[in-house]
Amino acid sequence: MKLPALWIAAAFAAGIALTARWPASLERPWVWMIAAVAAILLGALLAWRKQIPAAGALALAAWMALGGLAASVERAGVPANHVARLIAAGSLDTSEPLRWQGRLRENPLNLPWGRRYEIDLETVEVAGRSLPVRGGLRANLYGEAGVASAPEGLRAGDRVEALLRAGPPRNFLDPGAFDLHGYLARQNIDLTGSLRSGELLQLIDRPPPSWPQRLARARANLLARLDGLFPGQPERAAVLRAMLLGDRSFVDSAVVTAFQKTAVYHVLVVAGLHVGALAVFVYWFCRRLRFSMGATSLVAASVLMAYVAVVQDRPPILRAGLVAVFYLCARPLFRRIEMLNTVALAALAILFVKPSSLADPSFELSFLAAGVIAGLALPWMERTSAPYREGLRHLGDVTRDAGHPPRVAQFRIEMRAAVQQLAARLPERLAPRAGTLVTLPVRAGLRLWEIVLLSAVIQWGMMPLLAQDFHRVSLSGPVTNIPAVILTGIIVPLGFLTLAVTFVWARLAVALGKMLGYCAGWLLGTVEWFSRLPHVSYRIPESPAWLVAAFFGTFILLAAAARAAAARRRPRSARRGLPPRIARAEWVAAVVLAGLTVLVAWHPFAPHLERGRLEVDVLDVGQGDSIFAAFPGGETLLVDGGGLAGSEWTGGYRSGIDVGEEVVSPYLWSRGLQRLDVVALTHAHHDHLDGLHSVLDNFRVGQLWIGRDEQTPAFRSLLAHARARGVAIVHQAQGAGFAWSGVRGEVLWPPDAGPVNDASNDDSLVLRLSDGRVRFLLAGDIQQHVEDKLVAEHAPLGAEFLKVPHHGSKTSSTEEFLAAVGPRVAVVSVGAVNPFGHPAENVLERYERDSVRLLRTDRDGAVSVRTDGREISVHSFTEPPFP
Repeated sequence: MKLPALWIAAAFAAGIALTARWPASLERPWVWMIAAVAAILLGALLAWRKQIPAAGALALAAWMALGGLAASVERAGVPANHVARLIAAGSLDTSEPLRWQGRLRENPLNLPWGRRYEIDLETVEVAGRSLPVRGGLRANLYGEAGVASAPEGLRAGDRVEALLRAGPPRNFLDPGAFDLHGYLARQNIDLTGSLRSGELLQLIDRPPPSWPQRLARARANLLARLDGLFPGQPERAAVLRAMLLGDRSFVDSAVVTAFQKTAVYHVLVVAGLHVGALAVFVYWFCRRLRFSMGATSLVAASVLMAYVAVVQDRPPILRAGLVAVFYLCARPLFRRIEMLNTVALAALAILFVKPSSLADPSFELSFLAAGVIAGLALPWMERTSAPYREGLRHLGDVTRDAGHPPRVAQFRIEMRAAVQQLAARLPERLAPRAGTLVTLPVRAGLRLWEIVLLSAVIQWGMMPLLAQDFHRVSLSGPVTNIPAVILTGIIVPLGFLTLAVTFVWARLAVALGKMLGYCAGWLLGTVEWFSRLPHVSYRIPESPAWLVAAFFGTFILLAAAARAAAARRRPRSARRGLPPRIARAEWVAAVVLAGLTVLVAWHPFAPHLERGRLEVDVLDVGQGDSIFAAFPGGETLLVDGGGLAGSEWTGGYRSGIDVGEEVVSPYLWSRGLQRLDVVALTHAHHDHLDGLHSVLDNFRVGQLWIGRDEQTPAFRSLLAHARARGVAIVHQAQGAGFAWSGVRGEVLWPPDAGPVNDASNDDSLVLRLSDGRVRFLLAGDIQQHVEDKLVAEHAPLGAEFLKVPHHGSKTSSTEEFLAAVGPRVAVVSVGAVNPFGHPAENVLERYERDSVRLLRTDRDGAVSVRTDGREISVHSFTEPPFP
């Protein structure tokens, strides 16, 4: 069967992708309009001359130009008063608190650590003037005291005023770091900030809500009813909020990790499985009420569109909803439905409305999953289980046997024989049920096979992209998905039935809620049990580009062969039988793909390190420290793991990001690393320590180096974590040293490794690395007291490179210390607009007076310094190419 929609959607997407790389001078709608018109006219001329292949190519070129046109129109459509444009043009200074006014997009969201408000901006007060603006603001309110002072009873659509300092979300400037700015922009969040008090947000008025705001209120109402059914079971309520209404805000971090490790995280993301379960339930219910096919399809499509509207425009549910609606529209026409075309039409519709969706990872993953199902899983089902499922229909009608393939006809004969034998042995009143008793287990077995096949094919086809985006391989996925999919198929219809009943019969809703809770508990228990199995999941770097291209190229060939084989086995196919060349192509593609899968999952590739050179990279981790060092022989050292102030665990939910998981680990994966020889902790302050927990989980670590034995809970927790992971703990103190591949390392501080009660900057581990004539001094957070001691003791401080002590604070980098070090290059690791005023102005002046080239991670991003023992080279992330 031809796939016109697939080719059209691919061409349209290619046009959108081209605009991202096209010169700015050509990012004009009229350029793409002229190209589209020219391609259409020339294609029509060639078609008139019967040059069909060339005309088809030009038709695809026209669709490509239309994709570019759609993308350029979207970009040009950003209003002049949008906050992002005003800030970029320097017309709006957000460095100080401003008074923002707008309407709540959703009901305020109560979280374990406080409350979140999302506001569609209307005006901002600047220098006493009210300026109209457009854009989205996310305002966070932390702590119980802050929430207690905030106005209550706010709802979506209410106009509010908030006084806070808000700015554009900032990405960490490191290779591999998560694109927070793009992620929030796709949710129409352009500014983020924190309210210092709940009193700084006030209700202005309550204008009539718009339709999106009404839908947001309806969603909040459903979420509140769902919470009310599980007052003492927050974990189950959180999972059900995610599975039914797409709100994952309350899902415990440990639960998220368990679902990720077992490859069933998709059940927490409202998508095809959830839409399909709801559609099947509504379809079955309507048919039971003897609705006509057209009425059934209309009701089911209406329910699904309402569901998509309430859950809101997230790519996975949009894709699933559109595919389901297209399918339901085709059902009354008794047309054979080609799923690849249907999926392509859904993609085309989404990209036509919002071309920027193409850059959304959830769009990519969602449509890749749908393509894998339609391209390979369904053809394999069509050749294995589908004929037998079809053979079970009208089993008693012998005249239908001839319409099936010989093997299925034989299967029907054997099934009727089994039914007759069972009926003869059953009591007379049960004999009429013999057919159901025989066919029901067979139908269940065939469906179970399809779940296993579907899960395995999805895991297989998505492995490279999952490794690239999430750096995880799960070996238990095909097995864990069997109970997860079955339970999801029960939870979704039962959940919405329960929510519907809450409006009319509270007691029945409570009874249904208990059943729903049991199902959610079984799902949680199953996932957690599988996640505790050893070696079921591990983290890997992203695969090389050539391997990803080879994998998907081979996968496409395998899918094409599988589809061709399935088409030839259809009853009405004019070309029956499977030619040897198709069978061989399918087997060869499957074998090659299996080999490529092993390479993706095993990742036997060497890290991206430059042998023969010493490399020290100071990462951008905000207001914290994390330094990666690679030695000439390939040895690796990570000093500190970063950590953000206010990023704390509350009720299993993190109030900020995990720097170790979202910044440091992605950087290490971008270098192709799976193992670190040594991880060193300078001292146990959160901005150095917090991220190391994730590093210990994500990488094989040989040793953990520590200085003084600090007695703080955070430090003891890290040591316990390291021991549990089998990491050797080594105490380092002044006088210790090491030599790796010709590089000499010295520990200059602390003077001893004895116990201390509290963490202190002056307990920092200070390291000096020497490679030939070039030396690196990593000074931790030492302050003037320690600097003076090191200078007085004539410690070997001289270094061409200095990691500036204590983020450039005024308590460090004394003139005597800088004179003893004599650096040519220095890097200060500091957070943008930090509350401490780092780096201090007098410290910056000191470095400038000494003619030191000073780089800052908040402005320059990650800084990489490399040497061959004679000269050094310096590169920053903001000055590509970054090494």
